[in-house]
Amino acid sequence: MSDGGNVLVVEGDDELRAAYDRVLAEFYSVSTAACGERAFETMTDDTDAVVLDRPLPKMSVAALVGELTARYDRCCVGMVTSSEPHFDVTRWLGIDDYLVKPVTTEQLRATVDRLIALAEYGAIYWRLSQKRVRKSVLVQEKSAAELERSGEFQRLEDEIDRLEAELDDIVDEVSETARGLKHHDS
Repeated sequence: MSDGGNVLVVEGDDELRAAYDRVLAEFYSVSTAACGERAFETMTDDTDAVVLDRPLPKMSVAALVGELTARYDRCCVGMVTSSEPHFDVTRWLGIDDYLVKPVTTEQLRATVDRLIALAEYGAIYWRLSQKRVRKSVLVQEKSAAELERSGEFQRLEDEIDRLEAELDDIVDEVSETARGLKHHDS
């Protein structure tokens, strides 16, 4: 996966927060927060991924995740916690990934890579959806001959093909990283 992206680490333990910052800052632009309230102050529209601890001081993780995803719908959230998950934890909390402590540097980075890839996937999918709607309207309203002569329509189809290929590439990268990490953990 490509390096880069903006990551917010929300971790109540000062030493772990500093360690995550050190590990991730080599590859990403990292901001940190010690609690949920500080996370709201630190989070921006440019944040691609949030890595957070459970439990957090002064705020439930579910409340924090709910508010962050309501405000920043293109950001993906991963949890790094010492709490064993319930069967429906990702659905219940609305998170995109879950790691149980202790985690390795490789696991943390692979998780952040996946979160950033998922955020990118969402943004590309949104653009693709808009282009598909535009194409659908044109197909309904224009004749086949008009569409065939239109350079703009051909560019639209080419852009749809390009965006679909980008989505396929992201899925392949995320799957490959997950397989590699699973193999490494065995």
